[in-house]
Amino acid sequence: MTDKQWQRLLEILDGNGSGKDVGFIIDSPWLPGWNGLTKLQYYTSDQAWFLTNKKAVETFPDVLFLPGFWSEYGMATEPSAFGSKISWHEDSLPWAGTVIREITDIASLEIPDPAKDGLLPFMTQRLKNTEEEIATLGHRIRFAVARGPLNIASYLRGTTELMTDIMMYPEEVHALLEKITTFTIRWLQHQKELFPTIEGIFILDDLIGFVGDAEFRTFALPYLQRIFRAFDSRVRFLHNDAQGLITAKYLQEMGVNLFNFSFEHSLNEIRSLAGPEVTLLGNLPPRDVLAAGTPETVREETEKMILETNDHTRILWSCGGGMPPEVPTENLEAFIETVRNTL
Repeated sequence: MTDKQWQRLLEILDGNGSGKDVGFIIDSPWLPGWNGLTKLQYYTSDQAWFLTNKKAVETFPDVLFLPGFWSEYGMATEPSAFGSKISWHEDSLPWAGTVIREITDIASLEIPDPAKDGLLPFMTQRLKNTEEEIATLGHRIRFAVARGPLNIASYLRGTTELMTDIMMYPEEVHALLEKITTFTIRWLQHQKELFPTIEGIFILDDLIGFVGDAEFRTFALPYLQRIFRAFDSRVRFLHNDAQGLITAKYLQEMGVNLFNFSFEHSLNEIRSLAGPEVTLLGNLPPRDVLAAGTPETVREETEKMILETNDHTRILWSCGGGMPPEVPTENLEAFIETVRNTL
């Protein structure tokens, strides 16, 4: 993200945006295929990764890509530090295997060192290897990024098992989340130490949309509050594109000021729950419209989304989730053009 783009984002968060800004979360589900690469080619080459992200920011120079030059290995990133076996595939996302076979395994689970363990040093070294090239383009590393505690826990334990454990073994789950939260805070702080240009925190956790209100307040809220205070950050960005109505009610309590959520919830609905101070990133259906629709369909649905939204303050127009696979350039151009022409 360039200095100018960063200032635009801050203006939007302050309620002083133009109302016409477009932003997307982009990473390995979309970028490799869009640039004619397999996912394995993208993951295993710093130069392929850099050139693909460079192509994106140069093709769409007015779009706020979040977090921008994101070094990641899909959902495998943080679980790898805890010892997950990572399965790699030529053209699909890597998969992290479970580590906690029995609930008693939590007690012996070690908190990883983000400077040494798993894929984390590869993530940060990739940014170091390309930092000068990124800077030559006028961009800087702006966000420290991590998956959220319940998300990481679901890979270490298994989603079904974790949901069962929350009901049957709450003390052990708290012990697990405490370890993951401690790790996550250290991981975010480590990124900030390596890249002083970082001024934002970006947390992704769909599992918080899988629990009820009481469980959210018990097993999500206190841990996310601590994580978003890992360091003094201007942008505190949360992604949850599962059910987000419960999450939306607690955004301000968590300290979140930028929220990306499921297309199944309207911008008006989330606004009523989140309040006027939180910037919303959304909310076109990503797969069925942005990826699978024609440019004309994208224009029609984007215009409908804009006209149905009551208040355009603190809105960053996007899709309801990250950029999905197989979104063509012409559909993104149709989206951007429609936002500009409708507002």
